[in-house]
Amino acid sequence: MSAKRLGIGFIGTGNISSAYLKAILGKDGLPGFGGLDVKGLADMRADAASARAAEFGLKSMSVDELLADPAIDLVVNLTIPRAHVDVGLKCLAAGKHVYSEKPLGITFAEGRKLLDAANAAGLRIGSAPDTFLGGSHQQARAVVDSGVLGTIIGGTAFFQCPGHESWHPDPAFYYDLGGGPMLDMGPYYITDLVNLLGPVARVSAMSSRLRAERTITSEPKKGQTVPVHIDTHVTGSLGFANGAIVQIGMSFDVAAHKHVPLELYGTEQSLIVPDPNFFGGTVETRKRGRDEAWTEVPVVQPYADGNYRSLGVADMAAAIIENRPHRANGDLALHVLEVMEAFEIAAREGRTVDIKTPVTRPAPLAESLKDGVL
Repeated sequence: MSAKRLGIGFIGTGNISSAYLKAILGKDGLPGFGGLDVKGLADMRADAASARAAEFGLKSMSVDELLADPAIDLVVNLTIPRAHVDVGLKCLAAGKHVYSEKPLGITFAEGRKLLDAANAAGLRIGSAPDTFLGGSHQQARAVVDSGVLGTIIGGTAFFQCPGHESWHPDPAFYYDLGGGPMLDMGPYYITDLVNLLGPVARVSAMSSRLRAERTITSEPKKGQTVPVHIDTHVTGSLGFANGAIVQIGMSFDVAAHKHVPLELYGTEQSLIVPDPNFFGGTVETRKRGRDEAWTEVPVVQPYADGNYRSLGVADMAAAIIENRPHRANGDLALHVLEVMEAFEIAAREGRTVDIKTPVTRPAPLAESLKDGVL
């Protein structure tokens, strides 16, 4: 990245903040992002911010102190989904750029409000996921862009598990408004698909909710129950503007399955894309023909060998300094949010929903890396 450094602060120091900070500061064998200068951590629970700050040798402060700090240019918003937009608006009002955890908001109307406020203030919005910037997904993007697949006809996208109450220390928000398999895991899959194929044009869907409550089996709340306010099994189809049709399944109700996370089908070759919740993984292609075999594609793009969660923040900071577009941007996140909300509408009303937000495929990360700016 540029020799300049951007001051950043964190609001929200829960489970995911550790992964962000390890990637930024260069822990667990990661190289770190030198262009990010972490000025402070805040949380509505002061003890949580203090504990995380002590863990990483950083400064803890109140939310008001963080928003008032002139050394902080960009706030990483890691609050729960229902608070993303409210906290984001407060950051914008304080003159800060905002990078939010996914989803951008729990409704499209909320997300639109956040982007409108940012545009009016001349500030930027960024949003997770940034895993599509990982080396394996950028390698898959290079395969698609090379044209070897031919015309892409369609594909499949699957995330299916029994639920997060088996491992998360406080899983209630996964079953509240703003949670569920589509808003929780859908951003990884749909964002990667937009990166690969371009904008979604229409959505059809069905969904179900089999249980009114879930029993936590993880510590420290093992045995407690949480109410379920959202559908926990969602299936449907994404119709892309380029003509491709992708079948998708997102579930917190499936005991086990053998689907790969992402496949794309072209007239000449098919492509297997690794789990979009991670930065690395195996990329494979297979040519048309009975005697052809799946062939592993060498991953030569960087950021495939670890958990680089904050790569999108680093790219956003570099983009602010260099006055260029950032990749994990608000327009992309809003488009994905509209798509995810369309699943709920399509399932409820039994119709196909047209997607109206325009979006441009993010530029390949290699375009910045060749100049050594990240």
